This record gives sequence, C-alpha cells and structure tokens, in this order.
Amino acid sequence: MKRTLIILLAIVLGQFALAQKYACFDSEYVFSNIPDYQQAQKRLDQYVSDWQKELEAKAQELDNLKKAYQQEAYLLPENLKRRRMDDIKTKEQELKALQHEHFDVGGDLDKKRAELIKPVQDRVYNALNRLATEKNYAIIFDKAGTSTIAYANAKYDVSNQVLEMLGITPGAKSGDGKQEAGAERKGGSSADKGRISDTKKPKDKENLDKRDNTRKQERR
Repeated sequence: MKRTLIILLAIVLGQFALAQKYACFDSEYVFSNIPDYQQAQKRLDQYVSDWQKELEAKAQELDNLKKAYQQEAYLLPENLKRRRMDDIKTKEQELKALQHEHFDVGGDLDKKRAELIKPVQDRVYNALNRLATEKNYAIIFDKAGTSTIAYANAKYDVSNQVLEMLGITPGAKSGDGKQEAGAERKGGSSADKGRISDTKKPKDKENLDKRDNTRKQERR
C-alpha cells in the first residue's frame, strides 16, 4: 500500500512538473541595454578608481618613510629610531584601515553598489516577477555567467520582453548572438551553403565523364 502511494505521488508530481512553464533570460544582455545601469556602473568605477589612487598615495608615502629610515637609521639616536619606527607603524595601520574602509564587506564599495546599482537591479527583478506572473512561468533561469545551463533554446529567452517591460527598446547587439541568428537566417547558414555547393559536384563529374568518353571515341 505504501509503495503504491509513493508511485502515485511520483506520477502526480511528474505531471505537475511537466505542466510548469520555464524560461530563461540573459542578465548581462539586459543590463547592458539599460542606460541607468551603465551610468551607475561608470560612477561606481570612478569611485573605485579614486579609492585606489588614495591607497596608492598612502602606500607610496609609507614606502618613502621606510626608505628614508633605512638610509638614516645608522645616524639616528635610539629615541629618534623608535619615533620613526612608530611613525612607520602608524602609517601601516592607516593604510590597512583605509583598505578595510573602502573594500571590505560592508565598506564603501558595498554601500555605493547598494546606492547606485541595486535600484536598477530591483527594477529588473520586479519586471521578471511581473513577466512570470503574466506568462505563468514557474522558473526563469539566468543563463549569464552560469555553468548550470548547458543549453537554452532561444525561443524561451525572455530577455527582450524584460527590457520591453522596463520601457527600453532592445539594442541591436547582444552577447548571445540574438542578432547574429537573424542575420544567419537571412543570408543562409554555412550548412545550407555547404549543401548548395554539394549539388554542383555531380554535374561537374558528369561533364568530366562526357569529355573522357569523347576522347576514347576519338582514339578509336
């Protein structure tokens, strides 16, 4: 009885799974077509660049102190040596604190990312939620930068629909060959071209056979 119930449950769950609708989207393609995201990313990159320059300046200042101490240490009395060593230690601590402040978890980078990037991400995922509700999708996979999806049929890619829900006209170029696929259909695929060239080969062979037969008759 228990085994029968398990089998029935498996059948029901299997039928339920088959009834679900799935889709995928390319987050890299979607975000690359959102001007607000591109501007936010540029601003974030500029902050990172400024912080790195600040750290490099501090590191250079520390390096200069160390070199100066190494060159002058043999001339300095013990009390000045200790003072210079304390200065170097203080600069090292300041440099580490600044690195943590800017780039550690919960630091300036995370805060700026939340301020600039997250609002755009929220808009995209809200659009995904609306699309999933309207189209009755059980799951929408993100195929960008993941190794879990080995193959995704282009007809189930809803990336452009997500952009349209955000009021954005999809760009002419994408990262997964959306435009290239259309161009291939227009000009014919390489496989089609191969089939066309193959159809010409028998005629060429037939012409060669005719010339060989003519030569044989002339010899006779």
